[in-house]
Amino acid sequence: MTKPSSPKKFKVLFLCTGNSARSILAEYFLRRIDPVHFEAFSAGANPRGRVNPYVLEILKDAYHIDASDARSKSWEEFRDVTFDFVVTVCDRARESCPIWPGQPIVAHWGSEDPDAVEGDEAKRQAVKRVAVEIHRRLGLFTALPIASLDRLRLEAMTRTIGQS
Repeated sequence: MTKPSSPKKFKVLFLCTGNSARSILAEYFLRRIDPVHFEAFSAGANPRGRVNPYVLEILKDAYHIDASDARSKSWEEFRDVTFDFVVTVCDRARESCPIWPGQPIVAHWGSEDPDAVEGDEAKRQAVKRVAVEIHRRLGLFTALPIASLDRLRLEAMTRTIGQS
């Protein structure tokens, strides 16, 4: 008797400039929402070298996700990895996004930059807003019937998620 094959895991890279907030949220949410079908990664064009502490706080307290191993890293670490999807979550990363091997589906899901907000409580609230938005988008993304869609339709639907 043969063992049933496990489903293909789609590799998804979330890109931001600093890889300290939005892309980290997306990476850890996708890891939690659907670890069977997706492998999630995040990186930045100019990594800050630290993860926003409010991101770690909200992941732990509101979503019960341990992201203590999260780190801010450069997209250079992934230049030889073939991704199925590359999603930019900030406008600056979108503008400077490199060409990735394997022709992944590229989409832009821009969100407010919590690190650009002044004041601790304002930053905390910005992280909360962005977390809700990214979590909702990932719910839509993981609900897509990826296996039954042709590439053009899948690309269009993935991109549309960032417009809602």
